[in-house]
Amino acid sequence: MKPAHTPQAYSLPTCWEDIPWGAHYQQALEHALAAWWPRVFGFHLLKVGALSNAIATDSCAISHQVNINPYAADDVHVLADPYQLPFSEKSIDACLLAHTLSYSSDPHRILREVDRVLINDGWLLLSGFNPISLVGAGKLTPGLRQCQPYCARMFTQMRMVDWLSLLNYEVLYQGSFHVVPWKMPQKITTSAPHSAPLGCLMLLVARKRTIPLTMSPSRQKFNKLPVRRAVVNATIFDRFSPFLMSAIHQPG
Repeated sequence: MKPAHTPQAYSLPTCWEDIPWGAHYQQALEHALAAWWPRVFGFHLLKVGALSNAIATDSCAISHQVNINPYAADDVHVLADPYQLPFSEKSIDACLLAHTLSYSSDPHRILREVDRVLINDGWLLLSGFNPISLVGAGKLTPGLRQCQPYCARMFTQMRMVDWLSLLNYEVLYQGSFHVVPWKMPQKITTSAPHSAPLGCLMLLVARKRTIPLTMSPSRQKFNKLPVRRAVVNATIFDRFSPFLMSAIHQPG
């Protein structure tokens, strides 16, 4: 397994149209996220990266949505590096990373930075390319490795779930979709539902959990209950010991 951190620099696409069939990827991802946006509540939604900025989030219950991008664009609200988000700790309610890790040289650092700004029980929604798919097979072709989207990094769901578990996140959903990249998502859903594990895109929805390091007072009180030991009165034992000995040595 290749390490997550690499010295190689990856240039994030400025829009979905920079990726072949990118409009189909965007539409499929928006359709997969549509079921989750009404369940995401809070005050601030952070969308990191140009691809995240382009995702439609009108159905999200959070009204204040901030687009983060290191490069200036019409839909960018804050110019910032994803590795150094200009927000205080535990100030963001939800964060969208649409293929942000796929074009990152250090995905662990981005996840730690997002974890820093997320509140307890905050939402994290991230997507990426599935290596076990047609896109993953194209990445193995020497002539396509330098082209989009095959030049992007592709991590398995199991590996990404492991990263989130180390940061104490509860994964609520993990799945893949959009099997054939050059067809519209509506046609794929009705024609090949059994091929979902081979989908080119994958989505993970998780929530930040906080486990207390000290037990609750009721738990501590329960653990500190005294253990009652049987106490034998020595005087009573000495008084009845002759009768006990005689009963033991008496022939049957």
